Amino acid sequence: MKKILKGCLTVLLLTFITLTSLGYLEYRKAVREKPLEEKISEIQSQPHYVAIENISDYLKTATVATEDQRFYKHHGVDVVAYGRILYVLVTTGQINSGGSTISQQLAKNLYFGFEPSLIRKFAEFFVVHDLESQYEKDEILELYVNIINYGDQHMGIYEATHGYFDKDPKDLSLDEATLVAGIPQSPANYQLSNHSAEARKRQKVVLQALIDTGSFTQEEVEQLLNE
Repeated sequence: MKKILKGCLTVLLLTFITLTSLGYLEYRKAVREKPLEEKISEIQSQPHYVAIENISDYLKTATVATEDQRFYKHHGVDVVAYGRILYVLVTTGQINSGGSTISQQLAKNLYFGFEPSLIRKFAEFFVVHDLESQYEKDEILELYVNIINYGDQHMGIYEATHGYFDKDPKDLSLDEATLVAGIPQSPANYQLSNHSAEARKRQKVVLQALIDTGSFTQEEVEQLLNE
């Protein structure tokens, strides 16, 4: 039994080392083609880029509560999630891409796309390290909501709020903010043009996350929704 356990641990360790090495090479290739600072400068220079102070507090809070509740506490990577990914790979041969933090999702959107790949998953780690060491948390959140897909071809929060509600991101109500915050998990399935019912179901998950994290009480949520 001990030999089997030792063998499994050895396989996991070798797999981790290999993927980390290949991920680093993928990362170096990506940032050589376009450095992170240049990528971010291009995004921030876009005409509809929205600064964090011009984004509804409801939207910011709902996004963190839904996508990454420990966002302001961790350093960008959920180590436990990476352990689960390795375990699933070794035991089933399948790639499990879940467990991404907001910083990881930003790294993916900046450089690596959405094709499942463990090498790219590990490459994200190095981009996340750069993001977390060079930018404040609010800057990372700001970048994230400006480039994420909100469905119906709305890329970024400006397009989403103007496309769905004809208003600026800072003017979102709790109802609107929690509806929009639920879309990025699966934009094609929650976009409001043809999946409004599904989006409303997803919104309930977002509202519950706000309550579970202590951002609002049940009574406060009900009062704000009724205003």
